[in-house]
Amino acid sequence: MTEMVYGTSPVQDGEPILPRWWNTIDRWSLSCILLLFGVGLLLGLASSPPLAARNGFEPFYYVKRQAVFGGAALVALWLTTLMSPQLVRRLAVIGFLGSFVALVLLPILGTDFGKGAVRWYSLGFASVQPSEFLKPGFIVVSAWMMAAAQEVGGPPGKSFSAALCFVVVLFLAMQPDFGQACLVLFSWGVMYFVAGAPMLLLVGLAVLVVGAGTLAYESSEHFARRIDGFLSADIDPTTQIGYATDAIREGGFLGVGVGEGQVKWSLPDAHTDFIIAVAAEEYGLILVLCIIALYATVVVRSLMRLMRERDPFIRLAGTGLACVFGVQAMINMGVAVRLLPAKGMTLPFVSYGGSSLIAGGIAVGMLLAFTRTRPQGEIGDILLSRGR
Repeated sequence: MTEMVYGTSPVQDGEPILPRWWNTIDRWSLSCILLLFGVGLLLGLASSPPLAARNGFEPFYYVKRQAVFGGAALVALWLTTLMSPQLVRRLAVIGFLGSFVALVLLPILGTDFGKGAVRWYSLGFASVQPSEFLKPGFIVVSAWMMAAAQEVGGPPGKSFSAALCFVVVLFLAMQPDFGQACLVLFSWGVMYFVAGAPMLLLVGLAVLVVGAGTLAYESSEHFARRIDGFLSADIDPTTQIGYATDAIREGGFLGVGVGEGQVKWSLPDAHTDFIIAVAAEEYGLILVLCIIALYATVVVRSLMRLMRERDPFIRLAGTGLACVFGVQAMINMGVAVRLLPAKGMTLPFVSYGGSSLIAGGIAVGMLLAFTRTRPQGEIGDILLSRGR
């Protein structure tokens, strides 16, 4: 029965690495990730040829690049799932430090590619967005600090993590990249809540976020323009939101047919930020619901497995990674249907983008490494034994 529910079987002592990995990994979540990557390639075939034609490339230039980046992401995911939680933590610390240094140097060495926000390093043949790699490292490092604070005589890890979160959010807002800043702040808030934060403190944090948003609206023309466009009662049909809204409406339940969609010829970001609009137009609500179900399966199964985990570090880090994975997908799709203001955020494993794919592979690899079945007592058994 356990194997049917959790997709694992008991591990035998001395079992080879690969069979042990296969028997302990969450195979349902892994399958969902592979399906999402496959959907991304399928939608890339539909959405990227117009962009390739405008830029003078062959029709499937971006699809081939996505396949290469995706292959690298899946390799990174698999290698990360093989690691122990302790090794994941060590590598996350190194990755976070390297990404943070790259983030700090962005105003000097970075570029905006004409989009108004300095978020990337141009390598000529590709670009790198440090904030994508910063997120999983920050989550694991913050979880480590919070878990250390729960030990007897431990350091004030919650305060350290709060200070670290403030610094990271500040540098992200300076780009400006309010979307990634919100994700970092959200991940920290979720972990802090799970670690036992007082409700009054969380309310104060919410008030602080509202105040920071008001300040950003008053001081940033880029931020104010997006908020005003979101709050406007009328939708300009010539904007990205206007094109996406029309595409979703035209798609209906079954879609207009494979290759028959028109939004990809109008949207400059049809293969990245608004790829869900392409899915809705050509394949209809059915494919969109399937995509939502795949993300929900990964998040829910991960949280269910983490509830059985007795190591506080693994619980906190896994919860942060799972929630950010789901919330990023929700934000991307929410923007496309005008439930949220535009944020320039990719759909994990579906949108085109080297940094997003590879960093996503590392992050989900960490999550799957944390949710692997390990020999340990159930947390419920431990609590019962303490009560005796």
